[in-house]
Amino acid sequence: MRIILGVSAGIAAYKACELLRLLTESGHRVQVVPTPAALNFVGAATWAALSGQPVLTSPWESVHEVPHVRLGQEADLVIVAPATADLMARAVAGRSDDLLTAVLLTARCPLIFAPAMHTEMWEHAATRANVATLRSRGCIVLDPGSGRLTGQDSGPGRLPEPAELFLVAQRVLARGAGAMAQNLAGRTILVSAGGTREELDPVRYLGNWSSGKQGYALARTAASRGAAVTLVAANTGLPDPAGARVIRVTSARELHDAMLAESDAADAIVMAAAVADFRPAIRSAAKIKKTGGAPAPIELAENPDIVRSLVAARRRPGQLIVAFAAETGDVLANGRAKLARKGCDLLVVNQVGNGLAFGTDDNEATVLAADGAEVKLPRAAKDEIADAIWDEVAARLR
Repeated sequence: MRIILGVSAGIAAYKACELLRLLTESGHRVQVVPTPAALNFVGAATWAALSGQPVLTSPWESVHEVPHVRLGQEADLVIVAPATADLMARAVAGRSDDLLTAVLLTARCPLIFAPAMHTEMWEHAATRANVATLRSRGCIVLDPGSGRLTGQDSGPGRLPEPAELFLVAQRVLARGAGAMAQNLAGRTILVSAGGTREELDPVRYLGNWSSGKQGYALARTAASRGAAVTLVAANTGLPDPAGARVIRVTSARELHDAMLAESDAADAIVMAAAVADFRPAIRSAAKIKKTGGAPAPIELAENPDIVRSLVAARRRPGQLIVAFAAETGDVLANGRAKLARKGCDLLVVNQVGNGLAFGTDDNEATVLAADGAEVKLPRAAKDEIADAIWDEVAARLR
């Protein structure tokens, strides 16, 4: 695939070097188009060496090839990382005062903007309006991450990690520029991921084998389709998916409260987290010690059913609620019973145990719908499973 990597003038430009390496090593032909000011952060020699292509910054270079038109016309994807407030403002205004903004005007392929700037700039009304305008035009504008910025500052505005940006680019390329590519644009999505932990004492907990990979794939893929994504993550240790706002929790009750607090704004909710059904009725304040005899029994209390709580609290017209069921034995029979019991719209049921689903990079599942429909999802990478699930969700949201 032919990719344009646009780089605007921000300190996060150094992270785009790793994104470039990932793109080229996966077989894509990448043309780096930095703004002239971006070369103050990373020089042309670095971009040329990493891409194997000459670096173009001005429409007056190789004029006979008409680069300000040709590059955009021939590209399969344009990704701007970092995208500064200035670059996005110029893109909204339709400016073409350098080669990169000219490319943005001529490209008819998917456009991804990965913003990076200080928090005050990201939260300014002008930037928020520009982001909304770009999204309304069909561009993918990822929400930045939150963390350490330039100097001592910290907060929202951090460029997502290159590996996560690469995965988003891969999903966008896989779908192409058709109408289905952005079928979550303008939607607000809430996803849970990971496995809850219920403390026995300061050292031990009751938990499960969930890695969070499927939930993170759902969040990443929704962002790549243009959605505004909030991810509630329980004990995953995974890097934040590009484009998602992340809320971290530990226990089932914390997950319950976070999901209910965020649910009103969501067009679709996907409960992909593996939630402990029970917790210790009493948490020991000190580490439980061996006594030489049989251990005292641990009394358990039932955790709240988060999906049923979300269904009961549903206030938004047309809101779609999707649950996951990790099952053994008669997987489909168990799934159908759970779908009826939970009252959700869709239930994604998959078999677990013996190396299946938990912690793996692939999955297979069946999507059961409240209207009786069943869709089999053959074994595939979890990003592809996520795409298939969002296809079912988007069709019902329409």
